[in-house]
Amino acid sequence: MRGILKKISRINFGLMSPEDIRKMSVTQVVTPDTYDEDGYPIENGLMDPRLGVIDPSLRCRTCGAKGGECPGHFGSINLARPVIHVGFADTIHKILRSICWKCGRVLLTEVEIEEYRQRILEAMEKEESLTPIIKEIYAEARREECPHCEEEQGDIKLDKPVSIVENDYKLKSGDIKKLLEEINKKQIGKAKELLEKEEYNLTKQEIEKILKKIEESAKCYCIKLDQEYYCLTKQEIEKILELDQDSINNIINILNKLSAKKTKELLEKINKTDTLKVKEIMEKYNLTKQEIEKILELDQDSINNIINILNKFGEKTKELLEKIKEIMEKYNLTKAEIEKILKKIEELAKCYCIKFPDKNDKNLIDNIRNLLNKKEKLSIEKTKDLVGKIENILRSVMVPEVRELVENKCDLTQKEIDKILEKIEEYTKTSDKFCRINIRDVRRVLDRIDYKLTPSEVRDRLERITDDDALILGVNPEVARPEWMVLTVLPVPPVTVRPSITLETGERSEDDLTHKLVDILRINQRLKENMEAGAPQLIVEDLWELLQYHVTTYFDNEASGVPPARHRSGRPLKTLAQRLKGKEGRFRSNLSGKRVNFSARTVISPDPNISINEVGVPEIIAREVTVPVYVAEWNIDRMREYIENGPDVHPGANYVIRPDGRKIRIYNETKDVVLENLKPGYIVERHLKDGDIVLFNRQPSLHRMSMMAHEVRVLPYKTFRLNLCVCPPYNADFDGDEMNMHVFQTEESRAEAKTLMRVQEHILSPRFGGPIIGGIHDHISGAYLLTRKRAVFSEDKVFQILKKAGLPLPDRRGRDWTGKEIFSMVLPDDLNMVYRAEICRKCEECLEMDCENDAYVVIENGELISGVIDEKAYGAFAGKILDHIVKEYGTDAARKFLDSATKLAIAGIMHAGFTTSTNDEEIPEEARERIEAHLRNAEARVDQLIEAYENGELEPLPGRSLEETLEMKIMQVLGEARDKSGEIAESYFDMDENHAVIMALTGARGSMLNLTQITACVGQQSVRGGRISRGYDNRTLPHFKRGELGAKSRGFVHSSYKEGLDPIEFFFHAMGGREGLVDTAIRTAQSGYMQRRLVNALQDLTVNEDGKVVDNRGVIIQTRFGEDGVDPAKSDYGKIVDLDKLVEEIRLKSKG
Repeated sequence: MRGILKKISRINFGLMSPEDIRKMSVTQVVTPDTYDEDGYPIENGLMDPRLGVIDPSLRCRTCGAKGGECPGHFGSINLARPVIHVGFADTIHKILRSICWKCGRVLLTEVEIEEYRQRILEAMEKEESLTPIIKEIYAEARREECPHCEEEQGDIKLDKPVSIVENDYKLKSGDIKKLLEEINKKQIGKAKELLEKEEYNLTKQEIEKILKKIEESAKCYCIKLDQEYYCLTKQEIEKILELDQDSINNIINILNKLSAKKTKELLEKINKTDTLKVKEIMEKYNLTKQEIEKILELDQDSINNIINILNKFGEKTKELLEKIKEIMEKYNLTKAEIEKILKKIEELAKCYCIKFPDKNDKNLIDNIRNLLNKKEKLSIEKTKDLVGKIENILRSVMVPEVRELVENKCDLTQKEIDKILEKIEEYTKTSDKFCRINIRDVRRVLDRIDYKLTPSEVRDRLERITDDDALILGVNPEVARPEWMVLTVLPVPPVTVRPSITLETGERSEDDLTHKLVDILRINQRLKENMEAGAPQLIVEDLWELLQYHVTTYFDNEASGVPPARHRSGRPLKTLAQRLKGKEGRFRSNLSGKRVNFSARTVISPDPNISINEVGVPEIIAREVTVPVYVAEWNIDRMREYIENGPDVHPGANYVIRPDGRKIRIYNETKDVVLENLKPGYIVERHLKDGDIVLFNRQPSLHRMSMMAHEVRVLPYKTFRLNLCVCPPYNADFDGDEMNMHVFQTEESRAEAKTLMRVQEHILSPRFGGPIIGGIHDHISGAYLLTRKRAVFSEDKVFQILKKAGLPLPDRRGRDWTGKEIFSMVLPDDLNMVYRAEICRKCEECLEMDCENDAYVVIENGELISGVIDEKAYGAFAGKILDHIVKEYGTDAARKFLDSATKLAIAGIMHAGFTTSTNDEEIPEEARERIEAHLRNAEARVDQLIEAYENGELEPLPGRSLEETLEMKIMQVLGEARDKSGEIAESYFDMDENHAVIMALTGARGSMLNLTQITACVGQQSVRGGRISRGYDNRTLPHFKRGELGAKSRGFVHSSYKEGLDPIEFFFHAMGGREGLVDTAIRTAQSGYMQRRLVNALQDLTVNEDGKVVDNRGVIIQTRFGEDGVDPAKSDYGKIVDLDKLVEEIRLKSKG
């Protein structure tokens, strides 16, 4: 079945009504299962064949198409109760805040409503944004009283992600009493007394605290086993109760300090064999300081604590331990049992309740039953009596303080509130019942204070909004209703959206969305069943909340305040929002940017012999990546040759496409048939060959020149070859960089790329209007060596150099040539220029043609008369000659000049020889001594400054503190010291012979500062723009005195790299270096994000033919591009015209 091509006219983003969802749905999904045992999709399940098929052997039951051709169809799930759509929770919250809870009208007067309606309709007509108006309405409609029915409005809060809470009052103490009565009818004595003394208004937070305390206390004083109250013997409980509250708390605190690890160590020390008498264990429990230290390894405080308790309640503590010992002595216990019993003792001390963690371990329970049940058993009633004793102990400790507090105070401080809470906690402990507080009751009480609206109630309120009001609230009633934001039916995406895969083991693995839908269906099913069975409201509410959780995480598994749903493996599921958003999402990863065919990527390496317009392509890539060529009468023979060569011989062809669109792969076997049938109208996909136009790109693509069109040169080996001049725009180097090549598939694209994107069209950068492509490194050194004053060559040598550079040979002159004459060969004949070279020392008075450094460059009618060629001539970012040639002679001439000049420079440098070693940084002993003396002198001046500061003689600079003044002056002295020592070293270097200096001065690589640091002095290391000050307490390293401010102690590196740094200098140097690395990393991230935002903001701007800048809606942004109509790439370094330069050139021409 051939698909029908349809064009999407528009996409509407909005809300779907439950009816629309049901209408669109082809089946209702009820079963939370996917496949049966035979591997077939289950009817009404999540993989129902009506939802579409992915298995090529099956047919879709809705459209009849096979897997792969069927686009898929939606299903639906009817939710047992409504749930809030997490994407609209914020909007729902804003709408509910703006409407009356009683009458459902917007909280605005009729006049305001009418005014806002008019504004919205006008904005819709003009297609302007409604956001500012809607925002204004939401802000205006937050009123405490409804203008229509005069009902008071409670504050509505959104408890992220989807809980909507209505807070309508502050409870008075009477209400609190009622609430506490509700919690436990029998437990009100103490609290009533307490609260009746004074009318307290408690906030929600305070009540929450009280209830939390009650909940915590409910966990204590209940001795339970398998939900039954358990009996202790009278003596056992009495022994426990004889300790007073303080000592019990102390023991608890100490026991709590023992970590699990320590407890384990303790047990291992106690128990060497499998069975032991407990007596032996307890003998280890001598509470002497040494024993505690040895066994428990507690800290000093705890040890002192225990000793104090023993001194205070020695007998009672002993009795308690002895009683426990007595109980335990009668049994031979295994290691596991001892461990469990010790745990029980610890728990007993913590909250007087004996709990058993593992209900299934009957043996363990029996063991402990045997352990604790004595002959004399107490009934539950008697146990209650004993608990009454607890009540008395606690009452006697605390009541007087409360009475005092209540009688004397009216305003409560935080501490006092805490005390009241403690009292209420006490009162819950001392009730005659076992304080069985159901946590759900507590939750219900909180819901009464801050009422949590159910999704049904939210939907009811939204339903009451009239269509007219809906428009005011930002919901267009023609296409949506506010209550649709609360879901009653959930669309189930087609199977094609969530295909299941078969693993190597043969198991099926479901998509994350399917996992989530299974959860939703299961809980929905349970909720339905419970509601039909008339289950208690609490259970229904819990299931409803769970359904809300699953629906929320189905839409967005990263919603704040919700634990993400996870896969069995612990990986968070990737649900709908995660599929779409972010860098790896559908939009950025699959729509704005995709993987493409006809592209190649490999490592790049340099090739100075190809043109800047070319790229060297490995043959292996040229054979794989193809160009479609239409067969015509005039090229059919060549196409036959390609087919004859086949896919393995270059230049060959890989595929032939017949006029009916069928694609045939060329093999040795199919060659002959293809050749027979080949006729005009066929398309041959031939190999890449020399001269083809391709796109070449290096990531990150930060500017236009990161992607340019090159011509192919098919070369052996496996790397892309790149001319060195083209490295700067790509920011490429050859330390392992990889680049991408894309092959054009249409004639139009090739023509467009050749005209607009060729490398030579991008020699000038639009950033600064000068050349960004130009000579680098050896090109510059070579040109300097070729053109310096004393460079004279015999005619034979000249011809050798020219031949090596691939330049046409001139007529013989029968004499030696100067380097300047050789270089003039590549200059255009009528070129006239004057400028100062990079090596110019910026003398006070310029001697021009008589410059002793030969830095004054004069070109007359294409002849280099004076001056040397260096970075200023044709270097990237700086080349004046190159800039001039591009602007005056066009890009073709510029490319020829650059190709020839760089080849000539390389031939020149190969002739002269150029090498560097550490000998280039060698200076005589005399220079060393001068530098040393100078640095000592600087350090002495720093000491004088510090002395002046300490004696209070230092004058602060305006607007600076004394400390800042000192630091600035020291930095200045040390900076000058380094510069001066550099100058001393520099005076001993010979520009003619020293290749390191040649590189630095001509601008080929490095700088004089690098040489200074190698030979003379590395200088002050800085962190955050100042000297190094942080490290140890009040000093940078322990090698210095506290508060020391000298040069050495604050990161001044006296040594040079050549002589080597001492350990302290090395450490400071590493600190400075680390800052540089961190800074670079942070800058990269920041600029990357900034670039992305700028691109997104500016991507729709275009320049019309009349020079106007407009956006995609046709709104004029600028009446004239850049306010001056100048293309920055074509400008003269940003200026429209450089008059001085023009005058100079005209003068030279007229002289010529």
